[in-house]
Amino acid sequence: MSGNTFGRLFRLTTYGESHGPALGGVVDGCPAGIPLDEEAVQRELDRRRPGGGSAGTTRKEPDRVRLLSGVFEGVTTGTPIGFVIENTNQRSGDYGPLASVWRPGHADMTYDAKYGVRDFRGGGRSSGRETAARVAGGAIARALLAREGIAVRSCTLELGGVIAPPFTAEEMAGAASRPFCAPCDAVVDTWEALVRKVRGEGDTLGGIVRVEVTGVPAGLGEPVFDKLDALLAQALMSVGAVKAVEIGDGFAAARSRGSLNNDAYRPAEEGSSPGNPETNHCGGILGGISTGQTLVMNAGIKPIPSIATEQRSVNAAGEAVALRVGGRHDICAIPRVNPVLEAMAALVVADALLLQRRMG
Repeated sequence: MSGNTFGRLFRLTTYGESHGPALGGVVDGCPAGIPLDEEAVQRELDRRRPGGGSAGTTRKEPDRVRLLSGVFEGVTTGTPIGFVIENTNQRSGDYGPLASVWRPGHADMTYDAKYGVRDFRGGGRSSGRETAARVAGGAIARALLAREGIAVRSCTLELGGVIAPPFTAEEMAGAASRPFCAPCDAVVDTWEALVRKVRGEGDTLGGIVRVEVTGVPAGLGEPVFDKLDALLAQALMSVGAVKAVEIGDGFAAARSRGSLNNDAYRPAEEGSSPGNPETNHCGGILGGISTGQTLVMNAGIKPIPSIATEQRSVNAAGEAVALRVGGRHDICAIPRVNPVLEAMAALVVADALLLQRRMG
C-alpha cells in the first residue's frame, strides 16, 4: 500500500489499523527549536477521542500519545519525530459476521478489488480511527505554525441538514468548547434533539464543517499544479468521511457575478495595504497563492455508513444478504472530524511555509 506519506518538506507518514495493537506515525522535516511536548499533542487527540458526546461511539479509547524521538527538553531537535497511540478497547468479535460481506458505504468491496485481502475488523486501515495519527501529526505542525502567529480553527455549519444561524467571528472562536463544535449557542439544543431522534431510528447524519487558518502570510503556494487551494482540497478530501470541499465561497461563487465575487482592494489612504481586500470571497487564495487573508474551507461530511437498520448487500459468493452492522459507531462524524480537518490544513500550511522559506 502506497499513499501513507503526506507533504514535501514537512512530511507525515502514518501506520496502523483500527483493531491492531497501535496507530502512529513519523513527522520528518520539522525544524529544530519548536516548543513541543506530549501534552500539546494530547490536547488535540482528546478532541478527536472516541467515547464522548451524544453523537459519538461508545468505544472508549484513552488515545494516549507517546513521543518516541525528535524531542529533547521540550523542543524539537530537527530529527524525525516518532509517536505511537495504543489501541486498548478493541472488540474485534463484533466484526466476525462481516468477514465475507460487503458493508454498503464502506471500503470493503474496493479493498477486496485492489488487494484481494482486507482487515475486516472495524475497516482496518480504512477506518476513521486511522485519523488519530493525522491529528497527532497535525498537532506538531500547529506547534510550528504557532511560532509564526498562524492558527487553525473550525466550526460546524450544518448538521443533518439543519443549518446554524448567522454567527460572529467571536462566537466561532469558541466553537471548540461547544457540543458539535457549534459556531453559536443557539443551534446546540436543536442539533442535540436531532441526534437523539436519529440514534433512536438506527440511522446516522452528515454535515458541513468550516475550517479557517488565520495569520497566513501572503505568498504561500505554488502556481499551476501545486496551488495552495489544490493541496488543501487534496488534504481535506483524503479524510474518509469528506465528500466535497469548497474554497472560499465555493459553489456560491458559481452562482454569483464577477462584480460581486471579486475582492476589491482598499486604497492605501484608508489604512490598508494592497494585500488587504475589503472581502474574502476567494478564501484567502488567488492563483494558487495565499493573499494574506484568512484561508477559508468548507468540507462536506457524509453520514456514517455503519447503521443499525437493515441493508441489502452480497457475500463473497455473490449471494444476496441482509445485514445490520453491529459494533460501536458514531451517529455523526462531527465533531470528532473537526480536529482531523484542522490537522490536515495545518500540515499543508506548515509544508507551504517551509517551501517558501527554502525558496527565499
